Amino acid sequence: MPAAAGRYSRRIWIIAAAIAAAGIVVGVLFCGGLYAALDYTDQLEFCISCHEMKTANFVEYSQTIHYKNASGVRAVCTDCHVPQQLVPKLVAKVEATNDLIQHVLGNIDTPEKFEAQRLRMAKVVWAQLQADDSRECRSCHSWQAMDFHKQTPDAVAKMQPASTNGDTCISCHKGIAHHLPDMTQGIQQAYDDLVEQAKQQGAKADTLYSITTKPMFLERPSGQPDASGDARLLALSQVHVLQRQGEWLQVRIEGWQQEGAERVLYAMRGQRIFVAALGNDAVAKVEQLSTETDPDTQIVWHHAAVTMWTTRDAMIVDRAGLFAYGAELFGDTCGTCHSPPPPETQLANQWIGSLNAMKDRISIDDEQYRFLQKYLQLNASDTAAAK
Repeated sequence: MPAAAGRYSRRIWIIAAAIAAAGIVVGVLFCGGLYAALDYTDQLEFCISCHEMKTANFVEYSQTIHYKNASGVRAVCTDCHVPQQLVPKLVAKVEATNDLIQHVLGNIDTPEKFEAQRLRMAKVVWAQLQADDSRECRSCHSWQAMDFHKQTPDAVAKMQPASTNGDTCISCHKGIAHHLPDMTQGIQQAYDDLVEQAKQQGAKADTLYSITTKPMFLERPSGQPDASGDARLLALSQVHVLQRQGEWLQVRIEGWQQEGAERVLYAMRGQRIFVAALGNDAVAKVEQLSTETDPDTQIVWHHAAVTMWTTRDAMIVDRAGLFAYGAELFGDTCGTCHSPPPPETQLANQWIGSLNAMKDRISIDDEQYRFLQKYLQLNASDTAAAK
């Protein structure tokens, strides 16, 4: 009996050893297969095996310094888009299966479809790099390894402050390997969404906000109104609805007038944040509610109100939606070249000069420019708490 038990015990150990050996073999094969699969899918040839990538992204990338340069060091697709660390790499590979789905569905299989989706796809990548502090860029680039003395003066002027401020690479280097998308697409879509909301929201609310510059009239026009009106209501301005007559609203607008410059209504005393521009007839109808003298400048300000008529189109209830549009406008306009500073880093009146200094470098129309300026002013360090 003891001998039989010993034989049984040895048999168990042999079986266990065989299972363990088989497990090790399977594990080695699995790890080897996984490594081979990861290595294969990291190759440039694999990334451009889909014609969408070969005819669009690869063509753009092959014309950049990341593809061909004096040192002969090439950064391929995965160097920029896939983490080096194992777990994040596996996550990225799983997420990349969505690319296969989009390929099968044919969502970007023509140049026209690709361009229509370029902005959306770029924003996804930019957001990921921003969230990860440009982790993939830092696999090759680091502040510690940079010799600022060998950089151009323009580069030094931007890179040195960025290194001390903790800025991330993608904040300033969008379009480094691929063509920049048409940033106006997102801006226009956000604006169109606001206009659509205005069609549904402006009918009953007592407090509304203007989406764009609108003409205002002292008397409700009976026919085709003069396009200029008796005054102009600027975007992001609040009105209180007194009565409705069809498509027309009688509204009360409040603001501040500077003595000697009564043709402008400002949102706040001492801040050059425009609410309305008044014609001479409209100025005569303004009701001055109170008067204050700025103790620092000795400028006299009148808190004032005026009642006028305007159409209910392009008027919205959701002020937060307007601010979201402003943030979109700010990010898409200024974020192409550098990391946009938070609006509260400057005073409201300072934003006028700062934005004007950049005016020649941004591609937005005058109406969008006025909206952007007002958005920044209303979120400045000296106004944000009162907005």
